[in-house]
Amino acid sequence: MAIIVVEVMLKPEILDPQGVAVGAALPRLGFTFAKSVRQGKRFEIEIDGQPTPQQMAEIEKAAATLLANPVIETYVVTVQA
Repeated sequence: MAIIVVEVMLKPEILDPQGVAVGAALPRLGFTFAKSVRQGKRFEIEIDGQPTPQQMAEIEKAAATLLANPVIETYVVTVQA
C-alpha cells in the first residue's frame, strides 16, 4: 500500500484571503511566529502496492484537471511509503 499526496496551493500572485485572515488572527491569539500565512489543500490517495509510472501519470492528470485549478493554483504530487 502507498499513499499518493497531492498538495495544492494558490499561486504566489493570487490573493489568499483565508491565509490573510489566519495570519491576522495568530497574533491576536498570542502566536507571533508567523511572517505570513498561505492556505492550501491536501489530498491523500491510497493505492495497492507501489505506484506504477502509468498510475502516477493518471494521478498527475487528475491533479491538473480535477484537484487543482491550474489558472490560479500549483500542485505537487509525492509518494509516501
